[in-house]
Amino acid sequence: MNYTHDDIHRMIDEEYDPELIIAERMPDRTRSVSALKAAQVVMFPQFFSYLEMTADECLEALAGWLKQEISVGLQVLKDHTRDPEELTEQFLLRLPKIKSLLLTDIQAIYDGDPAAKTKGEVIICYPGFYAISIYRIAHELYQLNVPFIPRIMTEYAHEKTGIDINPGAAIGHHFCIDHGTGIVVGETAVLGDHVKLYQGVTIGAKSFELDENGHPVKGGKRHPDIGNHVVIYANATILGGTTKIGDNCVIGGNVWLTHSVPEGETVYYRSVEQ
Repeated sequence: MNYTHDDIHRMIDEEYDPELIIAERMPDRTRSVSALKAAQVVMFPQFFSYLEMTADECLEALAGWLKQEISVGLQVLKDHTRDPEELTEQFLLRLPKIKSLLLTDIQAIYDGDPAAKTKGEVIICYPGFYAISIYRIAHELYQLNVPFIPRIMTEYAHEKTGIDINPGAAIGHHFCIDHGTGIVVGETAVLGDHVKLYQGVTIGAKSFELDENGHPVKGGKRHPDIGNHVVIYANATILGGTTKIGDNCVIGGNVWLTHSVPEGETVYYRSVEQ
């Protein structure tokens, strides 16, 4: 069988979902990630670099890339009520706040890991901090109701580190991720201050309710609340929008929780001898 390139394009175009027609106008993933990397340089120019640009050049590029991609995202949603330039400016003004929070995260990771020799090592070597830094940037864009871009950014962190933090999650200061691979934090999760997570922790949702047509019910509070000064060890799974873990709790490794835990409790998995 001999097919021309036109034949192949025609056959591909015949296979489509009408809801995906907007895809040709979606924000550009590469440019969104470039904006993310530029933001990291602006906040920590001694530790991050991008395209050999100075911090000032990165700030200018960040503003341009972000404005362009926000504009595309708003067009996809047919939102003509908000100004991309204004949203970009609001985000840029939040960069000092983001850096302030990240400094507490650096301190928490440094204090929480005897292997960390310097805080600089935490910034350049630790995947936990890299994922947190991306989450903090994406979360502020999420708070500004910027479409698509926050999720592009956190999925980039997911791809690079194996750590999946939805940009909608609310996380307090001094957040520590140790090792990190396999961590999942859902969109409506709320984590307090001084929370420490080890690898494989899931702060997730139970099975979705279905509507009368059998489709998952979207929205609502689906993920747990975690109090202050809580440690959750490796491979623990905590599920459900009504599940609350109180302050100063310790959740042991491999624990499965779908109910709340009062403050100050230690919960651990114990095998039963036969």
